[in-house]
Amino acid sequence: MSGKLKSALIRPCRDAMVYGLLRSLFISVRILPRKLTLKWHGVLARFVFNYFKKTRKTILQQLDMIYGKEKSPQEIYRMGQDVFVNLGKTFTDYAFFAGLTSRKQFLRYFKIEGEDNLQQAYEKGKGVLCLIPHTSGWEFSAILPPILGYETSAVSREIKNHRLNTCMVRMREKRGMKNISRKKGTYEKLVEVLLKGECLIIMIDQDSKKIRGKFLKFFGLNAYTPLGCARLAIDTGAAIVPMATFRNADDTYTFKILPEIPLEITGDTDYDLQRNTQIHNDVIESLIRQHPEQWVWMHKRWDTTPENLCAYWERRKPQPR
Repeated sequence: MSGKLKSALIRPCRDAMVYGLLRSLFISVRILPRKLTLKWHGVLARFVFNYFKKTRKTILQQLDMIYGKEKSPQEIYRMGQDVFVNLGKTFTDYAFFAGLTSRKQFLRYFKIEGEDNLQQAYEKGKGVLCLIPHTSGWEFSAILPPILGYETSAVSREIKNHRLNTCMVRMREKRGMKNISRKKGTYEKLVEVLLKGECLIIMIDQDSKKIRGKFLKFFGLNAYTPLGCARLAIDTGAAIVPMATFRNADDTYTFKILPEIPLEITGDTDYDLQRNTQIHNDVIESLIRQHPEQWVWMHKRWDTTPENLCAYWERRKPQPR
């Protein structure tokens, strides 16, 4: 049996099993009280961290890169465990909050700080780029602007598991989020959203060779960073408003909305894109440093280098016939 045929037969079964497992987890976590389930899942996540060797290695390596000079190996290890605990608890809350659709319902668990910053930017009518880092509540950060009453769209890469992707999109849409699939012509759709004066969710704190970027400083190290946020702001005049969700000690959340980031324009497009994107990196870093254990350290943020980026694009060049 060929590899492609084998994959075609196995993948639908595997996707169905994953979807079924996640759906059952979403149902089962709501049987017990939330606080009890969160406590149990926190203990479980701390235990499981010891057995996910590859993921644990990535988390600890990257934490050591950034905090190794100021924290002991034991402290780094506890930070890594805390990353797993926060992600485990957040996934639990995705399930618990699946039925919440209104501002009133969310405010039982979320404190909103700085909403006037978003409101003032939104009322300018030129669109708002909601600059969000992947803290452990990034999905909440993305759905809270529409929950708070602001017309909002977000671009997302489709999950290969079709049923799971459909489920995720529906969950976002029932909270008022308008989903834009990432494909050819996406940039023009994003510009259109902003020109209508809407909010657009944008995240630039992950590594991707497929998106136009530059090597800029992030936690003091060169990180390949997408230029899309700055480019959209320059092209449309949209406001850039950073925001992030953090878990509190009592397992409630705080959704922080910072003041608009002024756009620096000199007329030199390349310089302006890099300069403004570096400012965005700095703001995102400052947010993450408030609660570093709540960021996605298992993502290989510094994986792209000038060498492997060059090799990547060389492989994608059309081959002569």
